[in-house]
Amino acid sequence: MNMELLKKTQWLATLCIAAVLLAGSAGAQIVTTPITPLPFTAISETSGSTLLIPYFEVDLGNPNGRNTIFTIDKGGRLDSITVNGGPPSLNNNVATAVLAHVTIWSDLGVPVFNFNVYLTGYDVETVNMRTLLAGTLPRTASAGQDPGDLISPKGAKSQDINFASCTGQLPPAPLTALQISNLTALLTGHAGPTQCAGLDHSDSVARGYITIDMVNNCTTKNAGDPNYFQQDTTLQNHLTGHVFYVDPSNSISRGGNVVHIHGPENGVTDPIVTTSGNYTFYGRLNGFTAVDQKEPLSTNFVARFNPGGATPSWQLPPPPAPKSLLIVWRDPKVVQGLFACGTTPSWYPLNQESITAFDEQEHPQTITGMFPFPAATQMVQIGGSTLPVSVNAGSLILNLNTTVIGTAGPMGDTAAAQGWVQVLDGKFGVVHNAQQLDSATRPAHFIP
Repeated sequence: MNMELLKKTQWLATLCIAAVLLAGSAGAQIVTTPITPLPFTAISETSGSTLLIPYFEVDLGNPNGRNTIFTIDKGGRLDSITVNGGPPSLNNNVATAVLAHVTIWSDLGVPVFNFNVYLTGYDVETVNMRTLLAGTLPRTASAGQDPGDLISPKGAKSQDINFASCTGQLPPAPLTALQISNLTALLTGHAGPTQCAGLDHSDSVARGYITIDMVNNCTTKNAGDPNYFQQDTTLQNHLTGHVFYVDPSNSISRGGNVVHIHGPENGVTDPIVTTSGNYTFYGRLNGFTAVDQKEPLSTNFVARFNPGGATPSWQLPPPPAPKSLLIVWRDPKVVQGLFACGTTPSWYPLNQESITAFDEQEHPQTITGMFPFPAATQMVQIGGSTLPVSVNAGSLILNLNTTVIGTAGPMGDTAAAQGWVQVLDGKFGVVHNAQQLDSATRPAHFIP
C-alpha cells in the first residue's frame, strides 16, 4: 500500500460502505460521527493522535533502582457512518497499522533524541527506558522491512502494511557508545558533548518527558523542526498507552494511563484547534499558529493526596515507606534548544499563580514565595522541602498559569500556561491524574 492510500484508509472504508448501500447511485450525503466525540475542551482517555508521558526517570547508578516503563498501544476509534439519512453503520479503524514517532525531551523541554515505532492493527509495544538508555531501541518493522513477519508479527485480525520510508531505519540499529554517552549526559544535566539540555541534580538519575505522535513516514525530525507538523504528523486518533514507575530495590511499582491528546480527523474541523493564535499543545513550537491542531491541556488542577503507606513488615530490611508525590509537567511556552552548561534558560524557574492545600476538614494552607515546579517536568514530594504542605491528607488546588517574559502568549493571554498533574499515591500505590478544572482553550485565573 502506498502512502497516499494509507492516509485515506478511513475515507476508503467510508466510501466502500456508501457504495454498497447506494448500489452505485450518485449524490450520496455521507455523515461520519465519532461514537465518542472529540472533546477539545477537556482531555479524555480515548485514543489520541499524540501521547504524553509527562515524566520519566532512570537511576543510571543503580541497575535495580528507579526506572520508567511505558507502552504504546494501537487503539482507534469507532465511527458511526450515515448515508443519505439512512441507518448508521459502523466503521472500525482499530485494526489499521500505523507509525508512531517518539521524542525524548529533557526536564527543561529540549528534544534530545527521537525514533520510530511501527504498530500492526492491535499491537502493543513496551518501552523500558533503562534498556533504551543502554542503547537498545524497540525492535519493530513494517511489512517491507519484515517480509517474514518475524519482527512485528501480524495477528489474524490486524493490518500489516509497508512504510517504504522506513527501509534502512527499521528495525533500528543499537545506539553507538558515543550516542549513549551524549544522551545520558543530556538527561542528567551534563554536557553532551559541549552543551547542556537539563538540570544538574547532582545525581545519576536521567529525567525528562516523552511525546509520541502519529506520523506518515519514518521521519528523523524532532517535534517542532521545520515542516514536521505540515509534512510528517497525522491527525489519526489511534494511540493509547500506560506508564509505570518502578523501583525494584524498594519494592515499589506504580502505574496509570499516559495523557491522550486529540486532533480533528475524518474531515471534522474545530476552530478551537485550527485557529491561529489559539492555544494548542505544540503551540510553543510553532509560534501559536495552530498548525499542529492538537488540543491543549489544562491550567488548573485539583490533586487529591493521601499520607505515605505503611512500611511492609514482611521484607527485611524494610524499605522506606513510600510517600505521596506529584508529577507536574509544564509548558515553557518558548522553543528551547541546548544552552551553555552552568546556566539555565531565561524562562527558568517557572512560577505559578497559586497553590492552596486543604485538609479533609477544609482548612486551607496557601503556599507562597516558592517555585515548587520550576522546570518543564518534575517529581515533587508532597510535604517535602520543595512543597512544604503541612496537612497529612487532603487536596491541592494548583493554578499553573504564569507569564513567561518575551512571549506574547496565545489568544493575547500572556499568563495562560498549560500543564499536567499526576499523583503517585503513597498509601494505595497507584498513579492517577489530577482533576482538570479548565482547559488552556479557556484558561481560568482562579485563586481559592
